[in-house]
Amino acid sequence: AVLTETIIAAAAIVQKRFVNFEGKQATAGQPAVGVSVYDADQGDSLAVDALGIVLVESGGALAAGDAVASDAQGCAVKQAASAVTLGRALDAAVGANEVIRIKLGA
Repeated sequence: AVLTETIIAAAAIVQKRFVNFEGKQATAGQPAVGVSVYDADQGDSLAVDALGIVLVESGGALAAGDAVASDAQGCAVKQAASAVTLGRALDAAVGANEVIRIKLGA
């Protein structure tokens, strides 16, 4: 990542998940400030990668080059409908629970 911000977690957040602007794990289709660097409990300081190439947990199958959005658990899924595009997959994922590289903002 080129830019890492520190936030106070407003709720528990899992490592390598999208984080929304309220300081919580992003839900389906939400905009995100970035990706959590490690697990955090409510009230913890949390490093969030906000710009550049980041590691994100997949929520389903992705091809390299796919536009990605957040699913209900803050994982990367293929962008669809009105979901906010958060970046582009640089790696493929055959399913959920894989760690892949995402270029934020692409």
